[in-house]
Amino acid sequence: MSLSGLGDNIHGGEILLPVRGGYIIVTMLLALLLNLIPLPGWLSSATPDFVAVIVLYWSVFQAHRVGLWPAWVLGLLMDVADASLFGQHAISYCVAAFAGIFLHRRIQMFPMSYQIAHVLAILAGQQALQLLIRLIANADPPDMLYFVSSLTGAALWPAVVGILLVPMRRRTKLEEVG
Repeated sequence: MSLSGLGDNIHGGEILLPVRGGYIIVTMLLALLLNLIPLPGWLSSATPDFVAVIVLYWSVFQAHRVGLWPAWVLGLLMDVADASLFGQHAISYCVAAFAGIFLHRRIQMFPMSYQIAHVLAILAGQQALQLLIRLIANADPPDMLYFVSSLTGAALWPAVVGILLVPMRRRTKLEEVG
């Protein structure tokens, strides 16, 4: 997806093939693995929460198939893997999934630039909820780069949408041959 496509609708009225459940599961597990890659200092603060982005993506584009349960389970797995307060990620991922499901028709209808703004607001809200939970539990406050991961997650939204929609696009006879 090019930058010139930021004003265009996502799939321009194109009818997409149904997504397979296994594809959804694989993308969620891949996002979980990407979250677990250890990175040094500032780079870890700037890395998006891949699970939150993928949960939000599937909540927006497959709202009827992906509900709150995958967000809850992935959140609990992240809590265990991150050794954070149990339920912290689960609650925030569920809030992000709920926002995605609630706003899915609106987000799909908007051009990419507005989608990015919605995604940024949802990811920042999800992170703010995690921060609130951490502060209530008397955890140390995060560094000043805490919300940068929401910005990078929103910046990755066009690429995530472009990549994850590929298996659902219909192939024409010319594409199959060449």
